[in-house]
Amino acid sequence: KGTEPAFTGRYVEHHEDGTYRCAGCGAKLFDSDDKFESGSGWPSFTRPADDAPVETELDTSHGMRRTEIVCARCGGHLGHVFPDGPKPTGQRYCINSAALEFESDEA
Repeated sequence: KGTEPAFTGRYVEHHEDGTYRCAGCGAKLFDSDDKFESGSGWPSFTRPADDAPVETELDTSHGMRRTEIVCARCGGHLGHVFPDGPKPTGQRYCINSAALEFESDEA
């Protein structure tokens, strides 16, 4: 359940059209249409893909209260969600690149 250092992940500056899948099990998690530049140093999305197996859990590690995101299919740690994202959801799903695999629409 570690977090990669900010601005080091392969999908931070990634702008191709396609689908982000769970690196652990291949489940569809996020669409590129919902990705935005948050400035946080991690790939950020406004929402999970329709029917994505994304669950949340309370994370009190490091003396903080955060909402952790996990893949409901394989239990893999994906990142955290924060209530400071853009419209229309107001959510920022801040995801570790290491937890994702990208599938291009041009495949």
